[in-house]
Amino acid sequence: MKPFRTCGFALAVLLGVASQASAQTPGRNITIVVPFTPGGNTNDILARLFAEEFKQRLGGQTVIVENKPGASGNIGAQAVATAAADGHTLLVSGSPLTQNVGLFKSLPYDPVKSFAPIIRLAEVSIALVINPSVPVKTTQEFVDYLKARPGQLNYSSPGHGTPHHLTMELFKQATATNLQHVPARGSAPAVSDLVGGHVSAMFLPISVAKPLVDGGQIRMLAVASAKRLKIAPDVPTLTEQGVKGVEVPLWYGLWAPAGTAPEVVARYNAMANEAMRMPDILDRFAKQGIDPVGGTAEEFRVFVADDLVKWTKILKDAGIVPE
Repeated sequence: MKPFRTCGFALAVLLGVASQASAQTPGRNITIVVPFTPGGNTNDILARLFAEEFKQRLGGQTVIVENKPGASGNIGAQAVATAAADGHTLLVSGSPLTQNVGLFKSLPYDPVKSFAPIIRLAEVSIALVINPSVPVKTTQEFVDYLKARPGQLNYSSPGHGTPHHLTMELFKQATATNLQHVPARGSAPAVSDLVGGHVSAMFLPISVAKPLVDGGQIRMLAVASAKRLKIAPDVPTLTEQGVKGVEVPLWYGLWAPAGTAPEVVARYNAMANEAMRMPDILDRFAKQGIDPVGGTAEEFRVFVADDLVKWTKILKDAGIVPE
C-alpha cells in the first residue's frame, strides 16, 4: 500500500464504508477523549503519545486530546459512548471503566455494550508512596506507624472509585490499618496534595511516581505487582513485605463508540500495534515503567469482559457498597 498523501484520502481509508460518507469531511479533527484531568496520569500520557502517532500515520490529519474529567471517569466515557460512531471520537481509559460497575448504582453507559474495543495499549504497576515527612522507610514500618495512630493519617486519590482509591482500600483491609480518604478532583491535584504534605500517602502509577521519587519529592515503599520492576529494582513488592492480596496492575485501552465500522476499528488497531513496535516508543515506555500490550480487538474485548467479572467480585468481597 502506498503511504497516505492527503488528509482527505487518509480519512477516507480510515472511515472505510460508503454509508459513512457524510462523516468523511477532509480536515475534520479526530478527538481522543481522556476522562481525567491533564497531567499526572498515565491515561493522559498515552493519549498524547498515540495522538501524535496517529497523526503521523494519517498523513498529518489533526488528532487532538480532550480531557473530560469527573465522576471517576464516567463523564468522559459517557461523552464517547454517545458520540457518533464514525471514527472521529475515541476514548483512552482503563481500569475504572470496569471497576465503576461495582462502585455506582447506575452508569450512563455499559462498559461492554457501549463501546467498540480497539486495543489494550499498556499496563502499569502501581506503587505505595508517602510524603517524606512520614518517618518510615519500609512498608512494615509504615503499617506499624499507622497502627499506632489509627485514623490520624490521610491519603489522597484522583477521586472515589479510582484505582488509586481502591488499591489503598485493599491495602487497609490487608494490613488492618485505618487512613482517611481525601479524594481530589483529578490526578494532578492528588499528586500536589501528596507532594505538598497535605496528605501522607497514596498509591500512584509507577510512571507518575518514579520522577517524583527521583526528585526527592516523595518516597516509594513498595510496588503492588507480582514481581519487582525493572524501572525500580530496589523497591520490594508488597507481597515480599508480608502484605498479600494487593496486586493491582493498571491497564489502559483504546475504544470507539459502539457501532463503529469494523474497518475503522481494524485501522486504528493496526496503527497502534505498529506504533508499539517502534524502538523510540518502546524506549519511552520503558523509561516510564509502562509495559506495552497490543493485540487484537477481539482479545481486548474478552479481556474487558473478564476484568468486569473480576472487579465486580473484588468490590463485593471487600464490602464496598455502590453509591
